[in-house]
Amino acid sequence: MPDSKPKTPASTNPERFFHTDHLKADLRGHSIRGGAITILAQVSKLIMQFGSIVVIARFLEPEDYGLIGMVTVITGFISIFKDLGLSMATVQREQITHAQVSTLFWINLVISGAIMALTMALAPGIAWFYGEPRLIGITLALASGFIFGGLTVQHQALLKRQMRLGLLAIIDIVSMITSISIAVTLAILGRGYWALVAMQLVMVIINCIGVWVSCGWRPGWPKFDEEVAPMLAFGGWNTGFTVVNYFTRNLDNLLIGKFWGADQLGLYAQAYKLLVLPLQQINFPLSTVALPGLCSVQSDPERYRSYYGKAIELMVMLGMPVSVYMAVDADRLIINLLGSQWSEAVILFRLLSPVAFISTFNVATGWVFISMGRADRQFRWNIFASIIAVIGFLIGVRWGALGVAIAGSITFCGLRYPGIVYCFQSSPVTPELLMKILWKPAVASCVAGGLLWLADQAISWSINPFVEIALNCVFYAFCYLVCWCILPNGKQTLKKVLQLLKELLNKPKKVG
Repeated sequence: MPDSKPKTPASTNPERFFHTDHLKADLRGHSIRGGAITILAQVSKLIMQFGSIVVIARFLEPEDYGLIGMVTVITGFISIFKDLGLSMATVQREQITHAQVSTLFWINLVISGAIMALTMALAPGIAWFYGEPRLIGITLALASGFIFGGLTVQHQALLKRQMRLGLLAIIDIVSMITSISIAVTLAILGRGYWALVAMQLVMVIINCIGVWVSCGWRPGWPKFDEEVAPMLAFGGWNTGFTVVNYFTRNLDNLLIGKFWGADQLGLYAQAYKLLVLPLQQINFPLSTVALPGLCSVQSDPERYRSYYGKAIELMVMLGMPVSVYMAVDADRLIINLLGSQWSEAVILFRLLSPVAFISTFNVATGWVFISMGRADRQFRWNIFASIIAVIGFLIGVRWGALGVAIAGSITFCGLRYPGIVYCFQSSPVTPELLMKILWKPAVASCVAGGLLWLADQAISWSINPFVEIALNCVFYAFCYLVCWCILPNGKQTLKKVLQLLKELLNKPKKVG
């Protein structure tokens, strides 16, 4: 006898946003397609960001960036709580329902509204702390963007969970093009730091609109059940980690801005931003692809190790040579890209380069903590690491931005290996596996960097500086590839990377 109960059409069933079984059948294929789309998008974003930095920095002064940096140290910290770690809880969970995500959505939205009100109330206090009245208007303007961020948290998480990375990439590019266009226009018109404020606001608003239109999921009424509590706990540990991590990574900006002023902070912040910008374009897309994949195979140690190793290998093969090249060619890059008024940032850039080099595999621990559901261990380690970093910054700030840069590099690099050992306990991966992956790209990058430095000392160019930068890039890339061919099994590794690139351009065959 046929079932008389009407079936919910697939196109209107809200539960379709939460099932991930179809991803497991072709995890490699989804990862490759998602990786291809995301990397191409990040390349486009990198070009746009570099272009915007070059153009806007020529119309603004270091002080303008310093003013924004003073505010974003505070507002960035407060904005952590709009998420509460619940986006990662949605991605990490093997099984999740419409009611659960709806509950998380309303929690995020209420918290975002409260954070917006709190930040606006703090605007006079921020201006008083720095002794800079212009910060009141900047703080009020940036605070208004929090509500839009809260509206997007769960929609973005659902798109990531479904590995709909193409949609996320398009949204990011559209929002970036729009915000950069407005910022460049305002900078040319002489609006100073308001160009940077507008860029941040427009980006978050366009992103919110794009995510809601693209996702299609709409929240229902909140409903608390026994399954929501573990997600809130996971989100709580993840938020705790993010809070401590943010405080540690931004204390340097806070101290420089407080004791040495907007000009020093502008030089330091811009040097750091330019240094890590290319690495973010590598780490972010690979993390976007790798984390959902690792979460889906967390109960299969062999597949987990294989997937993890390949993702880390690709990341460091791309990231390490970029960080070394930028350190060697720092003077040309900064002066020619940003202008002569930024020349004092060169030494800061080079002092921070060890941080950038280690950051090429900084996600190696984060992936394991999150995918294995151990945000509690991540939080505990970060408490310890942050205490060491804070001590270093407090000592280094006596010598200004230079002292802070040196202290940051020493503490960050010194804590990396102990953090890896702690993270990998009771996990499918080991420190030995990671070191086996890292040593070849590290050696190849450093040798190529040394050869480029020697060539710079021996040859004096009398050509256009941008042509000189291009020639240095080509020479460095050539040396890097030659080093790989000389290293044990280096050619085989390069062949695997080429094979992966071919797969990125071809649709993988479906399993079964």
